[in-house]
Amino acid sequence: MRSRVPVFLDRDGVINENRRDYVRSLEQWVPIPGAFQAMASLCAAGHPLVVVTNQSGIARGYIAESELRRIHSAMEEMLLGAGGSFASIRYCPHGPWDGCGCRKPETGMIRDARRELGLPGTGGWIVGDADSDMEMGRRAGLRTVLVLTGRGRAQLELIRENRSPEPDHVVEDLKAAARVILA
Repeated sequence: MRSRVPVFLDRDGVINENRRDYVRSLEQWVPIPGAFQAMASLCAAGHPLVVVTNQSGIARGYIAESELRRIHSAMEEMLLGAGGSFASIRYCPHGPWDGCGCRKPETGMIRDARRELGLPGTGGWIVGDADSDMEMGRRAGLRTVLVLTGRGRAQLELIRENRSPEPDHVVEDLKAAARVILA
């Protein structure tokens, strides 16, 4: 029986390299080695993959939504080439000042994906490189996996300094996260 347990994935720092000045174009978008093979292995096991990413670069005027769509189309093609597919790619285009319900750590992207994709109302995983990913996961009742790629190492230090709740798992990268999820 194929799994229907969703895996929610942050994008920058998990699937592709994070940039302090925002990924502003397809040319700046650089996949993390092994990420697409890891996602394909999750797909093969029946896990629907849903990307949930804050993209405030849109609100800040750093990237047009059309360019973001180009990046996401390239991601979809690469995953298809590796033997997998995304169930959905969701993004919050708002800035932190907008007070929307979709910007992490709010759970709007997860709630909407569950409803629109017919996913179970509970359970699943979140893989991210930031405390906001882990907080969103806790709020949504997901098992949390912090990867040390992207901002992960610095975020883990902050989590510990602030005595915030620890992630369920801390792993090196998305490949290691996939092994935890598939175990």
